Amino acid sequence: MKARFFIHSFSITLLLTLASVMPANSQENTEKKTFTLEDLMPGGNNYNKMRPETKPFHFEGEKCVEGAPAREPSKRPFRAFTKENNLFVSSAEGEEIQVTDEPKGVVCGKSVHRNEFGINGGIFWSPKGNLLAFYRMDERMVTDYPQIDYATRIAELRPDKYPMAGMTSHVVNVGVFNPRTRQTVWLETGETVNRYLTNVSWSPDEKKVYIIELNRAQDYSQLVRYDAETGAREAVLIEEEHEKYVEPSHPIAFLPWDDSKFIYQSQRDGYNHLYLYNADGTFIRQITKGEWVVEDIVGFNAKKKLIIYQSRETSPLCITTWKTTVSGKRTLLGDSEGMHRVVLSESGNNLIDTYSAPQVPRRTQLINVVTGKVQTLFEAANPWAEYEVPEITIGTVKAADGVTDLYYRLVKPTHFDPSKKYPAVVYVYGGPHAQNVSGGWNYDVRGWDIYMAQLGYVIFTLDNRGSSARGLAFENCTFRHLGVEEAKDQMEGVKVLQSLSYVDNERIGVHGWSFGGFMTINMMTTYPEIFKVGVAGGPVIDWKYYEVMYGERYMDTPEENPDGYAESSLLNRADKLKGKLQIIIGGNDDTVVPQHTMAFLRACIDAETQPDLFIYPAQGHNMVGRDRVHLHHRITQYFEDYLK
Repeated sequence: MKARFFIHSFSITLLLTLASVMPANSQENTEKKTFTLEDLMPGGNNYNKMRPETKPFHFEGEKCVEGAPAREPSKRPFRAFTKENNLFVSSAEGEEIQVTDEPKGVVCGKSVHRNEFGINGGIFWSPKGNLLAFYRMDERMVTDYPQIDYATRIAELRPDKYPMAGMTSHVVNVGVFNPRTRQTVWLETGETVNRYLTNVSWSPDEKKVYIIELNRAQDYSQLVRYDAETGAREAVLIEEEHEKYVEPSHPIAFLPWDDSKFIYQSQRDGYNHLYLYNADGTFIRQITKGEWVVEDIVGFNAKKKLIIYQSRETSPLCITTWKTTVSGKRTLLGDSEGMHRVVLSESGNNLIDTYSAPQVPRRTQLINVVTGKVQTLFEAANPWAEYEVPEITIGTVKAADGVTDLYYRLVKPTHFDPSKKYPAVVYVYGGPHAQNVSGGWNYDVRGWDIYMAQLGYVIFTLDNRGSSARGLAFENCTFRHLGVEEAKDQMEGVKVLQSLSYVDNERIGVHGWSFGGFMTINMMTTYPEIFKVGVAGGPVIDWKYYEVMYGERYMDTPEENPDGYAESSLLNRADKLKGKLQIIIGGNDDTVVPQHTMAFLRACIDAETQPDLFIYPAQGHNMVGRDRVHLHHRITQYFEDYLK
């Protein structure tokens, strides 16, 4: 083990040192400004001034125009919206039509399945706007979780519907409403108890509706076609099965130049890629292929028969834009570095590409999709140019499996002196669907990291196995035992810290939020000899208290996986807490409910260990507004009091 570690230590590659870093004793550095949390945190008085300037552009036809687009009347003849819990449609003339008349506890036209599977809404217009598919979610059978409103003179009960792992979940159906006939047809999905209806989409001719359906175990999915007029379930077009889980997150997309074919996204070869199918479900070919992840389809150029998409092909740290033919001949559009957000013109001939890269605060370019020609429209100045910016580097270290490269970010203290010993804080998230180290400006360093570096801390962040953008095996190695492999990988990063001559190994702390809060306590109780101080925000304590969709995907149910739940439960490790731990939660957290923290406090009392607790009244899972600035003052002070 030692030999392997030393090989990794000496092979770490620090890819780039920011040009703005100056020697600690330079005259220029002494004249630079220092940051405050008002500068660096959302909700701070100067936060927006300290972000790279944004200059909006939009398309009017094929012409790229500076400024935000004017709000144009919808091309659809009708508009849909949810009022309280029922769905309504209004016509261009202002007539309001009530589509549903459901009792309390049944919600129509809203997101379902707790926003998993890429779901971010519940209203799906057909391509020409003649028909409306929508979700109906019946939550009446779901347990009420007791949240308390303390703003009234006598506190009031305002319960949430919260289905915990292994418990009864809501039931979802899909309706199709015709605004002209004012009739609703319900798709014949059959019994939808313990099933998930995801990624609703339409055929170009508006005659068919497609849904990717999953069983509750989330290890089997079907792409199902329905008749939009009758609701009949017509055919299962594609089936996928995996011993751990499948996670469809993208609806199918028909080719605009050939409506007999569609693109289906799948991780079946280990990475999310594009697959071409005939409309009857016959497989044609895999369009993209490689050990990298397709993020999503941006759109199409019908005339040139091109698919425009974004992927991680150039690096797991970057999101870049590509064009490809259906045969798989692909070409990069724009810069190969950075994190890109793009808008495609209606014809697909042009892209507005706004991105940042390690030394590019923000740049907007106009790209001709056909020729590849690039025109720079705007480049933001560095808003930190007059400030003392610490040295920020990235590198790699092998995971605990001895094979997988993991990326980390290291922030040295401002006015760094290699002869000194500094305290270090590991900032951790570590869970699915997240990436902390990426290729945006300053490697997407967090504002709090900069502030802590200014106070004399080394800040270290590593994306362990189980996090996103690296493929299915990288993510699902944590299946049924969340927190185990993640912590092992984080410790490989800690070994990097410990190998640095300027890090004081007796003063290492850890901080994270949500899954990162879980990891903070997990690491403090698994490796109590390493971590002296921790701040855990909104922490999951026991996965049996977490919600159905996410929890059961990664852990199965408590009944199916009792050993895994016991292994991951922090309640069983309250007696291992040795360092100083502060837990911070929102008083009305409806994502990681307060029961997690209360159960851990009870376990600590029984074990005679002494965590600290701070609660933000009336806040949810994340602090917003001025409370966010207050929060980071509090986190900072805890490390200043007990680690400095």
